[in-house]
Amino acid sequence: MREAAVTPVAVRRLSAADREAALTVINEAARWYREFLPPAEYHEPEMTADDWDQEARRLTWYGALVAGTLAGVGGLERVRDAALLRHGYVLPAYQRTGIGARLIEHLEGEARGAERIVVGTYRNNRKARGALEKVGYRLSADPDAILRAYYSIPETRLRSSVTYEKRLPARSAR
Repeated sequence: MREAAVTPVAVRRLSAADREAALTVINEAARWYREFLPPAEYHEPEMTADDWDQEARRLTWYGALVAGTLAGVGGLERVRDAALLRHGYVLPAYQRTGIGARLIEHLEGEARGAERIVVGTYRNNRKARGALEKVGYRLSADPDAILRAYYSIPETRLRSSVTYEKRLPARSAR
């Protein structure tokens, strides 16, 4: 069980020039979904270039780099009072090394002004659920209502998903 943190990890905003590298991370990391998704819901690739471009219209992409190599990808989308952490993926070779936690920490910093952060994941994605709980996220009281209020996803994904939340500290008046 690998737990040692990889250092240093640089997190930066991604651009269209990073799309192919980011798609490699997303699609390689998502292959493990076949272990828990019903065959009808599993598809390869998980994300296409067109999907990336469409998502980039509503969210900001970030990448975690180790020695210049893109090892993790995540997106931040603002919806009303919440910031949604979207599309969090870490290459299998870098999982359980602290990269995902570092990426989440960075995205939380970028979420300033939101009341809370919401993360959706597959109900049976034990890796993601464990990682979220480890960094302070708690299962939403009513994941179905949160998914319907904040996400635009197919009904099949909605039924197989849950949400986690974290309240952000109130901003102090200056």
